[in-house]
Amino acid sequence: MTADALAVWCRVRSRIDWASAVGETPAPVEATVDGFANWCAAGGRSADPARADRLLAALRRSRADASYGRSLTCALLTGWQRLVLGVPEVPFRQGDAFAKGGRERYALTPHTRRDFEHCLHDSTDPRVPLASRAARAYLDVAFFHPFADGNARLAMLTLAHVLEREGVRLDQAGPLQTTRYADDAVGAADLAVLVSVLIRSTRHRTSRARD
Repeated sequence: MTADALAVWCRVRSRIDWASAVGETPAPVEATVDGFANWCAAGGRSADPARADRLLAALRRSRADASYGRSLTCALLTGWQRLVLGVPEVPFRQGDAFAKGGRERYALTPHTRRDFEHCLHDSTDPRVPLASRAARAYLDVAFFHPFADGNARLAMLTLAHVLEREGVRLDQAGPLQTTRYADDAVGAADLAVLVSVLIRSTRHRTSRARD
């Protein structure tokens, strides 16, 4: 049987020095172009207009939740995922999940949902820089793979929500969605660096546009 990539991710996650992976980034940050909205409008790499509309609705919901200071929970993500998929019910997965053509298997145990909730709670840890928290939350959704479908889209919305809670919007989101692997600690830390770079570059471009 394929190794449990979720267990691998949990070990990798615990070994990364998230607090030192990047420095503090500026917040709040406004953007002259809404990168996440543009990504949603493109359908998350799909030409399906209905899919794009659903993603935009889910982005609006996630931002509303951020404006009310709502922290990430499985229940909160379930509400977004209903909009992403356009279905009335989205249960937590009932068995092992697979990705990358079956090369990664995310096992289901009696503790998977509880462990996922604990990881989501880390997204508000003030000891960890914002970029690291956002990247880590993205990867948690990707590798816990909580739902049967749409987890890549949900991971992007989760990252956007973590930034939005601190008033940060990016003018580019597309570079964030690349293939990630559960055993790649260097890649996980690099994602945090990328988020930090995008925050700083957005702030720089916004400042230049106002000059």
